[in-house]
Amino acid sequence: MTDKKIVIIPTYNEKENIEAIVRKVFSLDGGFNILIVDDGSPDGTANIVKQLQNEFSGRLNLVERKGKLGLGTAYIAGFKWCLENGADYIFEMDADFSHNPDDLIKLCDACKSNADVAIGSRYLTGMNVVDWPFSRLLISYSASKYVRIITRMKVKDSTAGFICYKRNVLNAINFDKIRMKGYGFQIEMKYTAYKLGFKIEEVPIIFIDRKLGTSKMSSSIFGEAMWGVLKLRFRNIKKQHKK
Repeated sequence: MTDKKIVIIPTYNEKENIEAIVRKVFSLDGGFNILIVDDGSPDGTANIVKQLQNEFSGRLNLVERKGKLGLGTAYIAGFKWCLENGADYIFEMDADFSHNPDDLIKLCDACKSNADVAIGSRYLTGMNVVDWPFSRLLISYSASKYVRIITRMKVKDSTAGFICYKRNVLNAINFDKIRMKGYGFQIEMKYTAYKLGFKIEEVPIIFIDRKLGTSKMSSSIFGEAMWGVLKLRFRNIKKQHKK
């Protein structure tokens, strides 16, 4: 029986990128499916996805939400959908080609061989980021180092958003206990998996800044993450009990 792989792509105003990213993922070997979680994009991103669904029936799925509700809640909605629809491997990936879709295969292979969580890491072998201003790179790299110091989690790119989870990892996490909504969500998910005893492996990637569309990054996102990490150390994290 073939493993079911679903790539979650959260979108807000990604009309310039969405068709190209969908076609690229579907061109890969491995039988990847896609779930778009769109936060009411006023630019019509969801309408483009609906048109593409006629071509990729059964493989391209869409969850529409009313308004910009945050990255974390978008992924949690996606996780729940994927678990309900029988996914064995669940991926997080951006819509803007900053994550190379070809690397989905490397992440999947890592989870199939040894890891429970595979992270597409920008900082495993140095600073593999292209076209970011130095100030943004410094903030991102320093944030990951800060997380390692506070949490003692041996992950070099804790803020990464290019990830593969095995189904059993997401089944074990109580999503109602995940507090952070912005990019701190990425740290909290990794730390929760780490505290639950799952094996996390980093896979080196090259991150390329978006060419089209507008970044959703803001200083408030980093503020939430920095304060949230301090609180993580004092949280009692337990596996979710399934009925």
